[in-house]
Amino acid sequence: METIKLTAPDTGEEIEFYVLEQTCINGMNYILATEEEEEDGDAYILKEVSAENEDVIYEFVDDEIEFDAIARVFAEMMDEDVELER
Repeated sequence: METIKLTAPDTGEEIEFYVLEQTCINGMNYILATEEEEEDGDAYILKEVSAENEDVIYEFVDDEIEFDAIARVFAEMMDEDVELER
């Protein structure tokens, strides 16, 4: 399973996420990720905001309308109930 590492802006702590699914909508790349590789855990939607060379910057989707739309797409792709955190 592919992983990405994000740095928490408030603590500077590096957090590893496991990528469950990815999609591109209207030219914007989104990933569905979780902190738990094996267990049931919370899933998060992140969007790519910048890509330079091999470095990609993601941020959590905060906009409620955007979040709901992308969550529906991932739910269909996963074909199962997914609990997403905003």
